[in-house]
Amino acid sequence: MAKATQKQALGRGLSALLKDPTNDIKSVQDKNADKVIGNIIELELDAIEINPFQPRTNFNEESLRELASSIKELGIIQPITVRKLDFNKYQLVSGERRLRASKLIGLETIPAYIRLANDQESLEMALVENIQRQDLDPIEIALSYQRLIDEINLTQEQMSDRVGKKRSTITNYLRLLKLDPIIQTGMRDGFISMGHGRAIINIEDQSSQLDIYEKIISNQLSVRDTEALVKNYHNTNEIKISPKTETEELPKFIKKGVKEFSEYFGHKISVKLSKNGKGSITIPFHSEEDFNRIKKLVQSAK
Repeated sequence: MAKATQKQALGRGLSALLKDPTNDIKSVQDKNADKVIGNIIELELDAIEINPFQPRTNFNEESLRELASSIKELGIIQPITVRKLDFNKYQLVSGERRLRASKLIGLETIPAYIRLANDQESLEMALVENIQRQDLDPIEIALSYQRLIDEINLTQEQMSDRVGKKRSTITNYLRLLKLDPIIQTGMRDGFISMGHGRAIINIEDQSSQLDIYEKIISNQLSVRDTEALVKNYHNTNEIKISPKTETEELPKFIKKGVKEFSEYFGHKISVKLSKNGKGSITIPFHSEEDFNRIKKLVQSAK
């Protein structure tokens, strides 16, 4: 703890150095560059612009408020990363949620790890770091992989090395981008899982994909049921749910309740019902912050 406090104090001292126009640092060869580049320094929030290369597009407002509350109580535990653009001007590389949450509670400065990077390096750093996050949805991850291919010109083998994932895993994510945009949105919103998407992608016709997607939603089909539905489609060219699945269709009162639960918790809630009328409700979550958000919703409902 003493070392962290000492480092933060040093960062505040270095922030004054960055405001000296006569000693503006533009390269690692410049005077005092070793004191700035690669160090954590308190930067003014107004001096930091949002990263245009940010692969993440969804920012849950409730989750941001949770993070803002945590920052207000505990401070910034993990500094953001920025790259220096010009005199007292920086661009965010990673940590947009922390930056947004800090602005929510009116902070004026934030600890930042400073780097020098060109546009391509900044994009690659942002994409690779975000892929490692646990709270990205499958489509966000797939789009990040695609951008590494299109804009950084990485092969799947090179991406495998950079992000520490098997090539087959990367391929499975990239295939999701062949799904109809409506289905991709459903996956991003948690109405279906990546397993559902991987089953649907085996059908090329997007109209048929949508028909199957509607069957999944209306009948609360599991991934296994979806795989069976897709297999039956390939054999018969018909999208027909097996009699076994139809007999297990949920009662209307449960369907209505599931819809209300899903809207309340902000996730697709799944329900399993046994023949004796007993069942279970599953509420998914994407991160520790998301879990705490759901926990508060449950507590407030008491």
